[in-house]
Amino acid sequence: MSSRDSILKAIAANRPLAQPLPLIDLSMVSRPVDPLESFRTVLGNIGAATVLLSSVDELSAELADARDQGLRVINLVAGAGAMDAVDPAAEASSLEDVDIACLSGTICVAENGAIWVPEQNMGNRLLPFICTQLMLVVDRADIVATMHHAYATIDAFAEGFGAFIAGPSKTADIEQSLVIGAHGAKGLTVYII
Repeated sequence: MSSRDSILKAIAANRPLAQPLPLIDLSMVSRPVDPLESFRTVLGNIGAATVLLSSVDELSAELADARDQGLRVINLVAGAGAMDAVDPAAEASSLEDVDIACLSGTICVAENGAIWVPEQNMGNRLLPFICTQLMLVVDRADIVATMHHAYATIDAFAEGFGAFIAGPSKTADIEQSLVIGAHGAKGLTVYII
């Protein structure tokens, strides 16, 4: 038996028993007084912009203007102007020049500014991460207080893939120098209906 096999066998033999996750009483979890303002404040603090809209059709002119400027825009939000078709199996090379992606988020978390974007709203799993600017359209009624509340509403087994997205991509791993857009979009604007 190789060293690798003996190590893996020892790990398997000494694995702790599975424990059920603790049940959390959501009624006992603190909630912000104004979830919308908490959500907007946190997003602002992490580098994202928020815009309040009365309806999604107000976004149409902004997307049309971006297209008129020659930017590659992919819009997957109904009511926000011309909708685009996206191949779910498209390679990164065919999406690398996307300037703006406009997608719908389904759950917003006030405590950390995270927005749940299920795969069905992405068109392609790469899109929210490969675009330069990400626009997420959310409904004010979908703002919840905490991640506990968000996970209570997500059926991960039914949805399969999805991502919580909060703010533009940032890292300071290399030489402790802040880099924006290393792992995703350089900018995030959240449109709250």
